Amino acid sequence: MWKLEEIEQKMENLTVELVNVYSVNGTSGEVDIANKIESKLREFFYFKNNPAKVWTKTVENDSLERKSVFALLKSEQPSNKTILLHAHSDTVTVDDFGELKEFATQPYELMWKLKEVHLAPEVKADLDSGDWLFGRGSVDMKSGMAAHLVVLEYLSENRDAFCGNILFMANPIEETTHGGIIDALSELERLQSEEKMEFECAINTDFVGPLYSGDTTKYIHLGSVGKLLPAFYVKGKETHVGQAFEGLDPNLIAAELTRRIDLNSDLADEAEGEVTQPPVTLKLKDLKPSYNVQTPFASFVYFNYYVHQISPDKILDQLAGIAQDAYESIIKKLNVEYKKHCDRSGNEYKQLPWKARVITYSDLYNQVYGLYGEEVNTRLNRVLDQYSKKMDPREVGRMMVEELLLLDKDQSPVIVLFFASPYVPRNFAKGHTEKESKLLEELNALIEKTEDETDEKFAIHKFFPSLTDSSYLCLDDTDEEIDVLKQNFPGMNTLYPVSIEKIRKLNIPALNFGAWGKDAHKMSERVYKPYTFRTVPTLIQRFCLTILNKK
Repeated sequence: MWKLEEIEQKMENLTVELVNVYSVNGTSGEVDIANKIESKLREFFYFKNNPAKVWTKTVENDSLERKSVFALLKSEQPSNKTILLHAHSDTVTVDDFGELKEFATQPYELMWKLKEVHLAPEVKADLDSGDWLFGRGSVDMKSGMAAHLVVLEYLSENRDAFCGNILFMANPIEETTHGGIIDALSELERLQSEEKMEFECAINTDFVGPLYSGDTTKYIHLGSVGKLLPAFYVKGKETHVGQAFEGLDPNLIAAELTRRIDLNSDLADEAEGEVTQPPVTLKLKDLKPSYNVQTPFASFVYFNYYVHQISPDKILDQLAGIAQDAYESIIKKLNVEYKKHCDRSGNEYKQLPWKARVITYSDLYNQVYGLYGEEVNTRLNRVLDQYSKKMDPREVGRMMVEELLLLDKDQSPVIVLFFASPYVPRNFAKGHTEKESKLLEELNALIEKTEDETDEKFAIHKFFPSLTDSSYLCLDDTDEEIDVLKQNFPGMNTLYPVSIEKIRKLNIPALNFGAWGKDAHKMSERVYKPYTFRTVPTLIQRFCLTILNKK
């Protein structure tokens, strides 16, 4: 029997156990948390009797040998209908905890220590209430992982209550490149083929929280925001600082690009009445390796760009237009400043020679390829072979742009616009197919019932607003849009190999029943226990039973 008091206590105990494991992305702790999850699964009576139904898959070519954990639960009455329960097992760093760093993964000790710290009023009120569990990963997303494990254990003890399969999957490497879920696509494809699985949907439990101060609405999501990383290589003209106006400072152009793009709300994408966060700068630097009195020769800047529906070609057109305007405005500014300087110093003023030039990677590649043919690919592959396994993939993409510019007949200053790693697909269940229509119908009924039984208020949104592994289970981008992306993404197949074919074949509608909390990725990260430890596992359990038992 599903007893809420017992479920709530199991949830808290298991969440604390998982938080106790230091599983920061990029460390061996990601292996430790996989081992912990595997050991918990093997404690279930069903998996003790069926040990082969718990297994791991090591991420290919991963120096840390991180791994995804799988468990397959089959009902007593055979059926191909399958629900995927998935979550990521890694966390961000604990460095933000400062002097409390050693307690970041010890929730009870941390909360005791936090009583001695000056906290914001809201954080202090939550701490004093007793309704919140603090700690790194408490909401993002070990409480969500715990919810899946609790539901899986209950269903494993009640295999006569449903007809179908529950596939559990825990993935590493979510907080950076989504490398775990991307690597796991081949395993999902294998199961789809060998086990004849018919995936009804996937359920993720990535964190949700208030969208504004005082918001207590609990959000269910039908899909996920996508992401592109548009990057600008700005080639200027170096000069001695004693003849500053004889050069063209790429930092000045990059700064103007940043001013026009960073947090520009007009660039936030919108679909189905939902608006993304606007683009924001993730990196801005010049490429001068050390100090001297020569001005920089080039700069590099890239932006996080969330996507609901805008296509890669439209983003290129949009940002190329902004780059052209930014470039022209800088040339005008330089001419104004140069004239003022000439007037003050008594020198003759002549208009500066700069002309705004903006080009996409694909256009630059085609121009250079038209001149040199396969020699271009030979040189680009040499860059990939030499650097792809030991350098930041964004920097490798930049180096491929530089390689093309070396071959460019036009050696004047230029802005090259391209895409860099990662590519995160966008998707949401639209209800256009019979399967999705039934999913949404049952989801709405479940939410309505839960609202009647509890004091919770729910809202169903189309797009999970932050990045999530669910993006890689289905995608809305067309083949034509993918082609434009690949043509403007230097070395994509090597630097960020996403199997579009596997995603299309799987085509799993991905819902998110998120653990609810506040301040993910902050020292004050915390999960709200009454909802997350009672309502979330109940929603998942009921939805699984409803979908698998529906004729």
